[in-house]
Amino acid sequence: MIQEQIEKIEAKIGSTENIPSETREDLLALLATLKSEIAQLDETHSEDAQSIARFAEVSTHEATREEKRPDLVQAGIQGLTSSVEGFESSHPHLVQSVNQLAVALSNMGI
Repeated sequence: MIQEQIEKIEAKIGSTENIPSETREDLLALLATLKSEIAQLDETHSEDAQSIARFAEVSTHEATREEKRPDLVQAGIQGLTSSVEGFESSHPHLVQSVNQLAVALSNMGI
């Protein structure tokens, strides 16, 4: 289920025309890293992994909308970054990946 959500995000990014190609490549690379990291988390903290994937999906949806609503982009990103709180020591690469994705999506939502 989580892998399907990440693949759905990848498809959304791949099909959204208002994303510059360099940004698209960066986002897809970040998602590939996130996919790997979240799979590891899913083994021990399934509900947390699902929350992260859902917030990533919502954040991506809002950041890639044609008519952006910065307030909704920020709300999604805040949820995404909050979803990894507490994993800094046990899953530092996951937290780093989420933070990088949040920054990239935030920059798109401005």
